[in-house]
Amino acid sequence: MQTLLDTLLENSTSLLSRFSIMYRRYFVERIDFSQKLVGIIGARGIGKTTAMMQHLKASDLPYDKKLYISADMIELADTTLFDVAKAFAQRGGKVLAIDEIHKSPSFEKQLKNIYDRLDIRVIFSGSSAIELEHAQADLSRRAALYRVQGLSFREFLELKTSHRFDAYTLDALLRHHSDIAVSLLRKIKPLEYFDEYLAYGYYPFYFEHNTLFFERLEATVNTVIEVDLPAVFSIRYEHVVKLKKLVKMLCSSVPYKVNMSQLSDKTGIPRDKLYRYIDYLSRASVLQPLYAKSRGDGIFVKPEKLYLHNSNLYRALCHDASVGTVRESFVLAMLGLSHDIRYPRVGDVEVDNKVYFEIGGRKKGYAQVKDRSDAYILADGIEVGVGHKLPLWLLGFLY
Repeated sequence: MQTLLDTLLENSTSLLSRFSIMYRRYFVERIDFSQKLVGIIGARGIGKTTAMMQHLKASDLPYDKKLYISADMIELADTTLFDVAKAFAQRGGKVLAIDEIHKSPSFEKQLKNIYDRLDIRVIFSGSSAIELEHAQADLSRRAALYRVQGLSFREFLELKTSHRFDAYTLDALLRHHSDIAVSLLRKIKPLEYFDEYLAYGYYPFYFEHNTLFFERLEATVNTVIEVDLPAVFSIRYEHVVKLKKLVKMLCSSVPYKVNMSQLSDKTGIPRDKLYRYIDYLSRASVLQPLYAKSRGDGIFVKPEKLYLHNSNLYRALCHDASVGTVRESFVLAMLGLSHDIRYPRVGDVEVDNKVYFEIGGRKKGYAQVKDRSDAYILADGIEVGVGHKLPLWLLGFLY
């Protein structure tokens, strides 16, 4: 074990010494890294690994007191995470960062044992599909869990322009959107960048190799379906192909209004499993179902509409995605972090059981939501709104 630990520390030190990404995602400042067990849960490619590396790099601890590993490293094939953590703690290690935790067998029990038996802090990242809140080891009582999203339009603009922008609550946007938009227009022209964001901006790796962005994003989705979901849930191999078919079907919808029987027939997935697979793909940030009411703890509730999780997925996986569907997926992605979103009685989406949005182009009118004080228009193609009509892009400043 000591030889293995030496190798792991050598690899970790080499990675950290060369690490230089400076931009800090919205969630980094919200994480209390002083907790004994911290989990960062989210979709592939949105910066979880970067956040852990930034924290380790900034730490005043010597390199031999902080260790970064990935749970799928071949060096760990013949050992357990607990054994690595124990050997590291015995040598005086203080902080262990574990990436891709969902790829380690029985990771819940191992994290529980590390927490209960070792004097060491652990930071781990994992797929957004994992269900730590209901895990057998009951990690929810031990771990400080942070579920995180991809880049907001605000963050994308910060990376593109080097300006810094404040985030706003939804209530502030609804009350003061004209003043906020005018203040932002003094720094940038948001419509100059908005189409680029819709196509590329949700995933930070766009800024690494933008010419290969769509290829990398499609490969990321394939990895989620082929590797991550089977690692977390029991999915038969022949159903993996059918899950991809389900995802591709959403490309031709405007958006997809769900008929579970027809969807089962077209994908070849039995209806009872289809409910589960929609739930799994939603947890993995591949799909965004829109339900008419809260599901509680049950998954056998039919979604009214199905979207791909964010606008970038439509551009990467679909050749002819509807502009209306892309706009709606953007709205759902921006609201999904902090708000309860439902299929509405009026408009396109209901938020927190009190606000309704109708989404459209610059000429979108109030006909479908007229005479409602709780309804607003989100209009694409405008810089500044008036009254209950807001610029669509401004919703990208919620986080």
